[in-house]
Amino acid sequence: MIEKKYKLRRLNEPVIQKPVVDESRFVINYSNELNAAQFEAASALDGAYLIIAGAGTGKTRTLVYRVARLVELGYDPKTILLLTFTRKAANEMMNRAAVLLDKRCSKVNGGTFHSFANLTLRKYAKAVNLDSSFTILDQGDSEDIINLIRSQSGIVTKEKRFPNKQTLTKVFSYSVNTGTAVEEIIKEDYPHFVDSLDKILDIQRIFVNYKHKNNLLDYDDLLVYLNNFLNEFGPGAKSLLSSIHFVMVDEYQDTNKLQAEIVKGLTRLRNNIMVVGDDSQSIYSFRGANFKNIMEFPNLFNDVKIIKLEENFRSIQSILDFTNNIIERAVEKYSKNLYTRKTGGALPVIIAASTENLQSKFIVEKILELREEGVPLKDIAVLFRSSFFSFDLEIELAKANIPFQKFGGMKFIESAHIKDILAFLRIASNPKDIVSWYRVLLLHEGVGPKTAQKILDELATARLTIKASPDSDASFRYNEKIASLFQLLYKLHTERKLPSEKAQMVTDYYYPLFKDKYDDFNKRKKDIDIFLNISENYKTLESLLADMAIEPIIESVIDIGAEDKENEFVTLSTIHSAKGLEWHSVFIIHLVEGFFPSSRSVDKLETLEEERRLMYVASTRAKHNLFITYPMNLFDREAGTTLSKPSRFISEINPELAEGWLLDDEYE
Repeated sequence: MIEKKYKLRRLNEPVIQKPVVDESRFVINYSNELNAAQFEAASALDGAYLIIAGAGTGKTRTLVYRVARLVELGYDPKTILLLTFTRKAANEMMNRAAVLLDKRCSKVNGGTFHSFANLTLRKYAKAVNLDSSFTILDQGDSEDIINLIRSQSGIVTKEKRFPNKQTLTKVFSYSVNTGTAVEEIIKEDYPHFVDSLDKILDIQRIFVNYKHKNNLLDYDDLLVYLNNFLNEFGPGAKSLLSSIHFVMVDEYQDTNKLQAEIVKGLTRLRNNIMVVGDDSQSIYSFRGANFKNIMEFPNLFNDVKIIKLEENFRSIQSILDFTNNIIERAVEKYSKNLYTRKTGGALPVIIAASTENLQSKFIVEKILELREEGVPLKDIAVLFRSSFFSFDLEIELAKANIPFQKFGGMKFIESAHIKDILAFLRIASNPKDIVSWYRVLLLHEGVGPKTAQKILDELATARLTIKASPDSDASFRYNEKIASLFQLLYKLHTERKLPSEKAQMVTDYYYPLFKDKYDDFNKRKKDIDIFLNISENYKTLESLLADMAIEPIIESVIDIGAEDKENEFVTLSTIHSAKGLEWHSVFIIHLVEGFFPSSRSVDKLETLEEERRLMYVASTRAKHNLFITYPMNLFDREAGTTLSKPSRFISEINPELAEGWLLDDEYE
């Protein structure tokens, strides 16, 4: 009789038989460590589960305990697949589980969608018609290849405006991740390029062929190839899926169409799937995230069990009552009611200021007051819908010497188009400002570094000047565009006008250059309008430019050391960049109808509902104090000062849930 040295196993037979659960043998007392809802989620085994985790309800803790419990039950950590949106999040969960239980938890098969796709495609390269040594292109690489195609294919000519490499990369990526046709994206977001649609599609086709020919994959290709591999369900895919017993997905509300398809494909052999997320925090549609994924999850799998985490460990109850009231009005949602065991605390406050500048001055004063009460600057945040809402505030914070860091969008004076406008005004104030001269000259078509340097040399020797009109200089040797520039600078330098009038003169001149330079000029235009509004606060050009130069000059190493040692700053952040974070005291600013929600969002129910979720995310960042502010009067260059309308998100709030304050102007 020959002894068998092998064992045959059916492909879809479970790797490990389901063990009998004996709670008394566990190292961790799960029911004591978790609340009832968390324990139900952490102890879930086979089947499909949707965990609706409200803000601050211990979502990560629940996932970590589930990983530890599965390992304690005897499941091989390598059969547990945990997908997240950042490698940091995956590593944090596995490290926490390892600390909680033991090192076995660090062997869980965890990572981002892209890192999992990379490993899988290299292992099963032949099955997807790839060479396993394929190179992954990062965003910069993709942009460079597209630029190469753009410039060498003969598609682009100087006669007609054409999207730059960044715009093309963004459009192609969004198309792949959302399943939206390039034609539709161009018509919706870049209507000024509709006439170039055929050429844009040609570049996409050449780009796809180039990657395939040279064994290159970009980030989007990793997901596309993985999805195809799973859907074709060949021997390789069956082998992979037979080795995965549990699939867990974090932040499921942020998945796009392609990622949702991958999740479905990963569960073809077993229905063991747990996704965790919060529909009320789905705010990334501009990146391709699809709110419908989490709403339709129960229809994708059999017998889905929904578990809601509603006990909040972050905020006081009055803030939770306020946020619950905001999201109750959502049209499509999983109903939930956040509550806490914390006691005390004040009601959220809604402050109406007469102007935007008064709003900024109030926030500065309140921040200083909170600091005196013992709240560190690092535990205070100012949140806003769009980056330009904070521009006026940045100037006031700098005046008060309050350090801040801004996240999401650029600091006001770091925006390229604002730097352009300031350069004109700086020359008007100081004709010897060579740096500003160089920036302004290079904005003009036909002026390169050599011509710019030639003009700078003539300025240095006074052969050219803005102290006299070019019209009076019969020997002015440069083209009409440069003559127009000198005419503008001559007027700015010599005429006695208010800073706001000079700023308007610059923007009138700059606008055609601005449209030529930036593909997304329609989005950037609002920044220029805000700058014009800010200029209304000044009586001299010098004071405007001084306040714009808000970055302090570091004069010595001692200053740097002292600054680093203190390491304390107020956080200014877009709401999108603040998701997942929390502060003791939070200000949400500029709650004006047409700004938040944005005027572009009110035409469609889906976009308006996302704005509501954005307000919910902002409000749930606050642990103890929540201040909501809005200016009652807004200045518009065309309409003058207009009465603003409070955002619907605060005007519809039950008055018992927030205090209303009217801010009197006592700052003058």
